[in-house]
Amino acid sequence: MRYSLLALLGALALTLNAHAAESQQRLFTPDDVNALHEVSDPQLSPDGEWVAYSVRTSDVQKDERNTHVWMTNWAGTRTVQLTNSKESEDSPRWSPDGRYLAFLSGRIGDDEPEQLWLMDRTGGEGQPITSFKGDVLDYAWSPDGKRIVLVVMDEDPSREAEKDKEKTAPPIVIDRYYFKEDETGYLGALRRHLYLLDVATRKTEILTPGNFDEAWPSWSPDGSQIAFVSKRGADPDRSNDNGLYVVAPRAGSEPRLITLFHGDAGDSGWMTTPAWRPDSRALALTVADDPKLIYYAQQELMIANLDGSTRIITQAIDRNVISPRWSGDGKSIYAFIEDDRNQHLVRIDAENGRLARILEGRRETTAFDAGSRNRIVVLDSTVDRPEELFAVEGRKVRPLTHHNDEWLAGVRVAPVEEISAVSKDGTRIHGFMVKPPDYVAGQKYPTVLQIHGGPVSQYANAFMPLWQVLASQGFVVIAANPRGSSGRGEEFSKGIWAEWGGRDTEDVLSIVDYVVAQGIADPNRLGVGGWSYGGILTNFVISKDTRFKAATSGASTGNALAGYGTDMYVREYEAELGTPWKNLDSYLRNAYPLLHADQIKTPTLFLCGDKDFNVPLLNSEQMYQALRSTGVDTQLIIYPDQFHGLRKPSYLKDRAQRYVAWFHKYLH
Repeated sequence: MRYSLLALLGALALTLNAHAAESQQRLFTPDDVNALHEVSDPQLSPDGEWVAYSVRTSDVQKDERNTHVWMTNWAGTRTVQLTNSKESEDSPRWSPDGRYLAFLSGRIGDDEPEQLWLMDRTGGEGQPITSFKGDVLDYAWSPDGKRIVLVVMDEDPSREAEKDKEKTAPPIVIDRYYFKEDETGYLGALRRHLYLLDVATRKTEILTPGNFDEAWPSWSPDGSQIAFVSKRGADPDRSNDNGLYVVAPRAGSEPRLITLFHGDAGDSGWMTTPAWRPDSRALALTVADDPKLIYYAQQELMIANLDGSTRIITQAIDRNVISPRWSGDGKSIYAFIEDDRNQHLVRIDAENGRLARILEGRRETTAFDAGSRNRIVVLDSTVDRPEELFAVEGRKVRPLTHHNDEWLAGVRVAPVEEISAVSKDGTRIHGFMVKPPDYVAGQKYPTVLQIHGGPVSQYANAFMPLWQVLASQGFVVIAANPRGSSGRGEEFSKGIWAEWGGRDTEDVLSIVDYVVAQGIADPNRLGVGGWSYGGILTNFVISKDTRFKAATSGASTGNALAGYGTDMYVREYEAELGTPWKNLDSYLRNAYPLLHADQIKTPTLFLCGDKDFNVPLLNSEQMYQALRSTGVDTQLIIYPDQFHGLRKPSYLKDRAQRYVAWFHKYLH
């Protein structure tokens, strides 16, 4: 009896303390979209004692975001910021002996190309060791630390004119099939080449000249060859097929093709640097199992031998495989498996393809590094905790960084739960629901449906600041992973192939129907919104269903015909829809929102960056003009000098504020 009473009193004290702590926390506001410290790119030192990484933060006074290089020791007891210029630094990489830490930065001056810098860990400031006229995009150390292979962009002729306002920029000459790219701009004759840098002398020489683009260089462990990925042929721009090449690290060496493969080098980022086996006789890489499906295709793990023979070892795993890396003994491969609402670190047997999960649970692990002494560091997030670095110990993780702890302790995080519903054709659709922090059971709430971009992507068990902002404003937030999403296998992903806004519209509406039936969502106060393909699907939803009282459509399109030739996806358009002059019906089916704009009754807020080459502004302008013509309340918000992803803190805050205000206006 006495023990039970003490236990009860102890539990009561813990509850009271929890309530007291909660009462001191504030609700999320739009300002919090700039409070997050974005940790990325963990790199273990050769001795396994330190982890270098990058952290991006927002300076709201200067209205800019900065990325700097940090490191933490393996014990997690000492964390040091290594760089702190007014420009940014990223992509830290250790020299093989651990003495130097290299990184990329444009800190030489405003509008100057990004160069490779070197920092001596024994002391002193970082020093630039390259001076190219174009940006250094990527690099890799040689095993002996004496040389570095670089990926360098050709000089942009317009850069000098941009720096000197009195100069007239030269004409942009376009003669390429693939001629524009978000953030890069018009490509013209610009190409990406491999260069070799001698670390001691700082001399560079081109390794792969020609009219090609090279990417993802990887030096063999024995130092004799460099692997890289490139498209080479009569017109590389027209192909989605990549070649895995190796080349001797000497100027004038001729690259040798190991194998051709289809891999996704686009937005989703599944394609990564080929990984050498420790014996330097084979590489592991991810390839698409059906080239015709472009982004919708499943990403498999391939082992390519230097004699050109290849093996796919993950055919039995109907999930995307990402970021392969060989174990030290060469018997297995570490990688990510993108599963339903989660991404897990796994170990795959190199002989039989058997998979063993290293980390499980409701989590999203997005980056890792494996080094000496069997040490593994991961970048990991959950629905109530932003990404931080963790040391893997057995099947558990130990925190290494705490960049968001102080901020997170001061805000109330709304609970996030997994939900599912049955779509019109009987397919079960998975998603999430976020209730307001002060949610009262039995009360119906204004509810906002969030739709992700891609479309081949998914909402996962990761921290979502915007969901928290909306929930703190009194909205229930629901999010669905409809057909077209990844994480559920290839058949699920290709369910919207050439039919945008069909099954996926039915799928997201099934989640809405579910929360309405549960008595949670008020059917008379429903909103919907998304960015990129999330905005595209929003346009389909509101043109097919009039129940929504407010919508936000960011960087979207309602007319596939307007996308062809004006964005960066010409290869994908022709692979999926064909050409407009031969397959007009396909384009018209996927122009449903604009062609049925008179069916839209939902007040809609359109938003886009004026330099977006991913889903250009003209698409949002079309939809805005259509709703203005039909008399539906609408606004078009244009963010100057912004690309597909907004960068300025003031614009990020402004967007969040406009979302909140728009939904408040029509749902409260």
